Amino acid sequence: MPPYRKIKRNYGKPFFGRRRRGLAGAPVLLVLSAMLAAIGILLVAGWVFRIEVETTVNEFLGTPRPTATLPSSQYAQRGFSRFLEGELEAARMDFEFALTQRPKDIDYLYEYGQILIELDEYEMAAAIGERAIEAAEEDHRGHALKARALMWSDPGSAIPAAVTGLEKNPDFAPLHAALAVAYTNIGRYAEGLQRGIRATELDPLNAFAHRAYSIPLIYTGRSNDAIAALERAVAINPNLTAPYFELAAQYRATDYQEMAVGIYRRILELEPDNAKAYLRICQTYAEVGEFLEGTRFCDTATEIDETYAPAWQMLGQLQYNRRNYESAVASLEKCVEYGSTAVECYYIRGLAYYFLGDCERAWETLLESFQYTAAPSIIDIVNRGLRDIRADCPGFEDARLPTPIPPTPIPPTPIGGI
Repeated sequence: MPPYRKIKRNYGKPFFGRRRRGLAGAPVLLVLSAMLAAIGILLVAGWVFRIEVETTVNEFLGTPRPTATLPSSQYAQRGFSRFLEGELEAARMDFEFALTQRPKDIDYLYEYGQILIELDEYEMAAAIGERAIEAAEEDHRGHALKARALMWSDPGSAIPAAVTGLEKNPDFAPLHAALAVAYTNIGRYAEGLQRGIRATELDPLNAFAHRAYSIPLIYTGRSNDAIAALERAVAINPNLTAPYFELAAQYRATDYQEMAVGIYRRILELEPDNAKAYLRICQTYAEVGEFLEGTRFCDTATEIDETYAPAWQMLGQLQYNRRNYESAVASLEKCVEYGSTAVECYYIRGLAYYFLGDCERAWETLLESFQYTAAPSIIDIVNRGLRDIRADCPGFEDARLPTPIPPTPIPPTPIGGI
């Protein structure tokens, strides 16, 4: 321990005497600065801690944490990767973020439009196609996007859009592919086949080209060739489910139901909650008379999506076939409740009411079913049901049967189905 040193006091100088200016006061300033800095750090730390606590609480209550904004190119790159992986909703969101930063970027617009088409949002995709044309009028991709969005619903408008695109780039495969579908939909099958062949020649690795080529093949009865084209489409991009559905439909049309069920199960491996896949399995079992097994899959479809009207329709049909009329009525009422205009939801429900002894509802529902069909076979079933009500139900003996509706032309259907 150092020896004690006594401080000598000079009583001739005042204790608080005047000091020289300069560095003599620096230590005091440093101390004050350090104190202020420490206070600032504590305040910032407290603010950060408060924000973190609020974010954690909000996250616990269901509000997600905010994410940092990425550059548009990173959103687009991530969106394209997610598209290839089959994560369509996530890919859509990424491209929407990218387009908020660069709303006229033709690359982003084209990829975004393709994602919308895969999500069956054709009307929105057509609008994006128009937007792409306005952003880059001389670029062929906006016209290709518009043509593809319209090729099913409005082939008459899709054809000139594609032709305009070919004037700008005659070797762009998606334009020929869109024409393959559009020409087929107006009955020009030979031209549809030629365009489909040309599309696959120009871009053999384009999944859409092979899918489009399958359409004129289906309509001309070349099911095996259509299956081969769809198998190539699936092989090119195995994570998109739409080609699987189309391929399975062709196996069902050619009486390979086991193959179709296997493909639907593959879809469920990719998307375990795909209600449409469960419905298709249900329908496939029904085609071979396995009504009880099919019912199980229709039940699952309605559990996944309670508002899925086609699943309620098929479930009601199977219940009717098993003479479970009360359940059939309940399911077919759900079908109508959720917006379906399928005639099966009406006339089968009317027949079920008849077997339950509710003649008044049966009569009203069977009459209502005439509004939803012009098919002679269904009209004949409805008329027989009405005659049975007149014969068996008291008070309906003199009920007037409706005047037969003149038959209307039925649009052509593809050979082998789709």
